[in-house]
Amino acid sequence: MLRVLHLVGSGVDEFFCDLSRLYAADCLAATADPARYEFVVAYVTPQGWRFPAGLDPEQIAAAPLRTLPEAVAEIARAEVDVMVPQMFCRPGMTHHRALFELLGIGYVGNTPEVMALGADKALARAVVAEGGVAVPAGETVRAGQAPTVRPPAVVKPADTDNSVGVTLVHDPDGFEVAVKAALVHGDRALVEEFVPLGREVRCAVVERDGDLVGLPLEEYRMDAVDKPVRLADDKLARTGDGDLRLVAKDARSWIVDAGDPVTRPVQDAARAAFRALGCRDYGLFDFRIDPDGRPWFLEAGLYCSFARTSVVVTMAEAAGIGVADLFADAVTRAAARTTAPPGSDR
Repeated sequence: MLRVLHLVGSGVDEFFCDLSRLYAADCLAATADPARYEFVVAYVTPQGWRFPAGLDPEQIAAAPLRTLPEAVAEIARAEVDVMVPQMFCRPGMTHHRALFELLGIGYVGNTPEVMALGADKALARAVVAEGGVAVPAGETVRAGQAPTVRPPAVVKPADTDNSVGVTLVHDPDGFEVAVKAALVHGDRALVEEFVPLGREVRCAVVERDGDLVGLPLEEYRMDAVDKPVRLADDKLARTGDGDLRLVAKDARSWIVDAGDPVTRPVQDAARAAFRALGCRDYGLFDFRIDPDGRPWFLEAGLYCSFARTSVVVTMAEAAGIGVADLFADAVTRAAARTTAPPGSDR
């Protein structure tokens, strides 16, 4: 039996805590198998760490707050075999993964360096382009700089997720407001030439038996007039009770038929992006398909929560790979990375 630690929450703010808990709770429910795993939860908050019995708010609140040194000691006592990262904030994707490398505990997914690269849209597009994948013409600008890309163009923060701060600019007069909106979320704005809408899809690549497998594509409902680009409200929203929910699943997306002519070129481009970025285990890549059917790389999402609502899980199930098998494969591979750190009794 594997003792699996799920790393949940965020040290940044409550939004990222809620987002992480939303996915992680479903993962725990979807992958629970007492004959194979014993789950341990570490919940990170802006105030410190907790080790709750589960992810209900009452269970989290009842768990004592721990400092980082106390949390490290708690993890050592737990003698976990592998860690599953469920954090979506930048420190969670980088610093916290690095901590587990120092502890000698293998974890599912990409390394801190690759996560940082994928989260920086400007750097990721440059690396992917070097790997032979088509990217729209673009540039980064800072405060006081005027873009040279001619409109129509898409302006977005260089390093945020969920389409936060995205604006489609139709004429040069719109750049100033759009850049300012993007810079609210960081010190750089990425300005990209607008790819005329044919379609917008995502493709996941997973490692299976030594091969890079391109999963069935997921397509998003778009419209050249009313919905030319995806915005933040197309992805996340809050219920009347204040809980986060995923709106992309509200009939706004579907799995593309495997025989669709766009599938093969997108999967080839996704595999090339996976290799270029140095990914392992899995990677998720967004593409814009122009009217001629050519895919253009938009961005990478290099995480998977193993929740039933996760895009990678949805695609895998369409390929006949259930979430339990997908999880088991990734966890087994990650557990093999666990080593005994210097001075450890493990």
